[in-house]
Amino acid sequence: MSWFGRAWLRMAPLADARGARAHRQRLVAGLGGTVVEVGAGAGLNFALYPDAVTRVVALEPDATLRLAAVRAADARVEVLDGVAEALSLGDGEADAVVFSLVLCSVRDQAVALAEAHRVLRAGGELRFYEHVVATGGIGRLALQAADRSGVWPALAGGCHPARDTVAAIRASGFAVDAHEHFTFRAGAVSPPIPHVLGRAVRVP
Repeated sequence: MSWFGRAWLRMAPLADARGARAHRQRLVAGLGGTVVEVGAGAGLNFALYPDAVTRVVALEPDATLRLAAVRAADARVEVLDGVAEALSLGDGEADAVVFSLVLCSVRDQAVALAEAHRVLRAGGELRFYEHVVATGGIGRLALQAADRSGVWPALAGGCHPARDTVAAIRASGFAVDAHEHFTFRAGAVSPPIPHVLGRAVRVP
């Protein structure tokens, strides 16, 4: 079992109890058809997808979390070993792509978002719930320092909390039509981290 996978399995229920589950419910509300979930973790989103979602292709590269996701999957969910930069779907095959606390940790955001754009049909939705850079002041400087030092990514499964993910989404051919910034503390001793929760549409 991976160290990060074990840690995530312990931490996720605590974060859910503090409000993360409600965030994820909002993340997937109103979706339908074929959904690609990138970085599915332990599969905590699976039970939250509306009945209108008929197929979920869930990619998770961590073996420990992928096993948990397989156990959480229902008949409409297919769990695969895969990464954000190489999605195993054809062009325009998906109605929606969901990123949940993963764009902060992918090796190349631009490539990952280009892949999401490729597999989405025209007008398809990108839903995102992500760690992002602080909007200003000391918090922004502290996150940038933690990110650049390599300490935080090493402790948090490769998470880079100083990325401007909304700007990256816009630069990748998506129109961001709704998003909300907020600070969230996943655990009692966790630092407060800026998050964004939103929706974008694939521009043809």
